[in-house]
Amino acid sequence: MAYKISDACISCGACAAGCPVEAISEGDTQFVIDADKCIDCGACAAGCPVDAIAEA
Repeated sequence: MAYKISDACISCGACAAGCPVEAISEGDTQFVIDADKCIDCGACAAGCPVDAIAEA
């Protein structure tokens, strides 16, 4: 089960920088996680300063 980024995202990029498989990219209004690349490691959630990332 991949992680998802909620609307609480402030587009700081901390999640993308911490992703070991580069599954996170900047979308139109916030960062997004590619579920096919996500390995469910949780690094993105741990690095998010506003707790905008959770398991889907």
